[in-house]
Amino acid sequence: MKRILALLTICSITTATLAQDGTIKALKADSERTIAKDAADTTQKRWKKGGSAGLNISQGSLSNWAAGGDDFSLAINTVVNLYGFYKNGKHSWDNTLDFNFGYVNTTSLGSRKNDDRIDIVSKYGYALGSKWNISGLFNFRSQLFDGYTYANDTRTFASTILSPAYVLVSPGFDYKPAPSFSFFISPVTSRWTIVLDDTLSSRGDYGVDPGKHSRNEIGAFASANYIKDFNKILSYKGRLDLFSNYKSKAKNVDVFFTNVLNVKLTRILSLTYSLDMIYDDDVRLFGPAKEGARTQLKSVVGAGFLVKF
Repeated sequence: MKRILALLTICSITTATLAQDGTIKALKADSERTIAKDAADTTQKRWKKGGSAGLNISQGSLSNWAAGGDDFSLAINTVVNLYGFYKNGKHSWDNTLDFNFGYVNTTSLGSRKNDDRIDIVSKYGYALGSKWNISGLFNFRSQLFDGYTYANDTRTFASTILSPAYVLVSPGFDYKPAPSFSFFISPVTSRWTIVLDDTLSSRGDYGVDPGKHSRNEIGAFASANYIKDFNKILSYKGRLDLFSNYKSKAKNVDVFFTNVLNVKLTRILSLTYSLDMIYDDDVRLFGPAKEGARTQLKSVVGAGFLVKF
């Protein structure tokens, strides 16, 4: 009887071992199997999409503070950068959307915005080689809310939605030596300056004739773009646009230069620095007689939340 029980036990163990070995072999074969792609399957990644959204908030309060200062202050800054890049054979389509908004409220100054920009760039390209494309570029740039200048305690209405707005259409050539950098150049570009607000239009602001709501310019255009994640902590996005108006003062080149640098402190906390520089020879709103063009600078530093996706 003992021999029979021993024999049955050995048979059971052997059977289980063989079954387990067969299961392992089957799993191994499945993992090494090559799956043929259906010709009708279009799930390959032709789009590269993503972006980042940041929110910086600071608030301060004073009560019986001998050194002085505003009793209350609140500052909010948002930065949103989105992109969608399409690539299929020789065809490419690059799209970016940038939105910045800043709001400040203090006891002494009241509420005002200190940043407001919406910027859309769409560029189609057809490859002529490994680095050159023949391309067409569209750019729209404006703001969303009313803006004012403040001088000598006087508030002056200066901007609102679509006043001004800049629309640019440009055929040309695009040079892409690396995924992070591109340089677009066009010898013939059409640019419109739009001022829909009647008050700003009647003053002839932003280069439009008084009473007119738009102005067209034909000129040469160049744009350099650089987007780079140096590592998991540091990332940068920059763009430099240059435009020369053939119709008037071609040597006075208009400049639009924008930079955003992100330093990730933790998974959602970051330090953000943005620097914008604009020179537009048609924006002659400066100087004692308000008839001079100046280099416009905007610098914003903030620490807060940043989410990349």
